[in-house]
Amino acid sequence: MQLLSYLKSSLVGGVLAVSAIASANAADLTVGANIGNVPWEFQDADGKTVGFEVDLVAEVAKRLGKSVEFVNIPFNGLFPAVQSGRIDMAVSSITITDKRLESVTFAQPYYDSDQSLTVAAASGIEGMDGMAGKIVGVDTGSTGDMWVGKHGADYKLAETRRYEGLSPAMLDLVAGRIDGYISDIPALLYYVKDKPNLKVVERITTGEKYSIMFNKDAPLATEVNDILTELKKEGFIAQLHETWFGAKPEETTSTVAVMDMPTLK
Repeated sequence: MQLLSYLKSSLVGGVLAVSAIASANAADLTVGANIGNVPWEFQDADGKTVGFEVDLVAEVAKRLGKSVEFVNIPFNGLFPAVQSGRIDMAVSSITITDKRLESVTFAQPYYDSDQSLTVAAASGIEGMDGMAGKIVGVDTGSTGDMWVGKHGADYKLAETRRYEGLSPAMLDLVAGRIDGYISDIPALLYYVKDKPNLKVVERITTGEKYSIMFNKDAPLATEVNDILTELKKEGFIAQLHETWFGAKPEETTSTVAVMDMPTLK
C-alpha cells in the first residue's frame, strides 16, 4: 500500500521509470534528477546513469556511509518532490535563487554558469538580436524560462515553448519547430561539440551558481555542505570538472573555492 501511494504521488510532471522507483525505495538516499541533462546526469550507451552530478552525489553518499539511487523527475517536478519529502535531495544543474531559497535549502554551490542561445548553424541567427518574431524553447521552470519571462519582450520573441529537458528541445530545434533554445551554457557547449548542424551563438550572463537542493532547513543539507567543503579542499570537484569539461576550473569559481551555504539576502 505504501509503494502504491508512493507511485501515485511520484507522477508529478511526468512518468517515472518503475525500476528506478523500486530501487530508490531500497536506498538510504533518494535523489531526484532530470535524467537527460547532459553532462550533469544522463544515460550512456549502455543505459547507465552517468554525469558530473551523478559522480558528485555518489561520492557525497559514500562519505555519508549511505547508498543512493536516482529517480527520474522532470525539472519542474523536482521542487515539490523535495518539499513533500518524496526525495531527499535534487540535482539537475539547479540554480540558486532568492526566490527558491524562500521554500527550499541549498548546499554551497559547486559550479558557476550562465545561460546561452543555441540555434541551427544554417539559420543565420547570430544572437538574441536575431530572434525577433522567432520561436524560442526553454526548460519548464528553469532559469532560462525565468529569463525569457523577464526579457523576452525586449527581443520581440513570437512564442515561448517549454520542454522537459534538452533532448526533446533539440529534436524540435533540428526539425525547425523552434528557432532557438535557451538553457545552461555548459550543457549546450558539451552537447553541440560534435554536432556541426547546431551552434551556441550567445552567452547570456546571469551569474548563476548550481548546487544540491533540499527541503527547507533539512539537516541533511548541512551534512552535505560540510562534505562539499572537504571535496573542494581535496580537489575532487575540480577533478570532476576536468573529467567532464576537459579543462581545469578557475581558482575563483565555486568549483574550487569553499563558500557559505546560501541564505536569503
